[in-house]
Amino acid sequence: MAHAQPIADAAKSVPDRAQNRAHEPLNTLLQRGRALVMGILNVTPDSFSDGGQFFDPARAIAHAKEMAAQGADILDIGAESTRPYGGQQPVAAADELARLKPALPAVAALGLPVSIDTIKASVAEWALDHGASIVNDVWGLQQDPDMARLVAERGVPVIAMHNREAADESIDIVADVIAFFERTLDIADRAGIARDRIVLDPGIGFGKTPGQSIICLARLEAF
Repeated sequence: MAHAQPIADAAKSVPDRAQNRAHEPLNTLLQRGRALVMGILNVTPDSFSDGGQFFDPARAIAHAKEMAAQGADILDIGAESTRPYGGQQPVAAADELARLKPALPAVAALGLPVSIDTIKASVAEWALDHGASIVNDVWGLQQDPDMARLVAERGVPVIAMHNREAADESIDIVADVIAFFERTLDIADRAGIARDRIVLDPGIGFGKTPGQSIICLARLEAF
């Protein structure tokens, strides 16, 4: 509670502090010489990490303001829980959009770069039309055949994550991630996505055992 007022005061200045940064190129952000902080905003009722605390649009927007005030470089908003280590429930595009529409434009208005966490090109397209400037695809352009085309046409950065339908402790997880990324980059190349617009994410917790996630962290240089 002691920090509530300073955070609230800082949040009021977020639009001024973040002005003109919403469409700052991702490669420019990555050249700042430090780790970037991505604030995660789940507008879902079944989030594994926050228990659906921000499903209500007003609470979602307030939380985005708080993360921006605390120094987030990017705000990532998602409306379908992907639940690392399993248990996710598919969400229709219409439901995903219904969750995003009350919150995403207001979050984008804060002035920070906003990434849309979705595997559906139709959802990503709507989000890009309403203030998002980065696509975050947890299936690395390999689920929706229209996603790579959309990213290429819009010229936006894409975060392409490794994923699997299920974990398999018998496989060489580093080799699996590399092979997945090779497929992703081939799709991106054929669509015309510039390499400097692609961030590869090894997907800690996704399609992996906890032990395999640790291996990926330890072997990041391999990617």
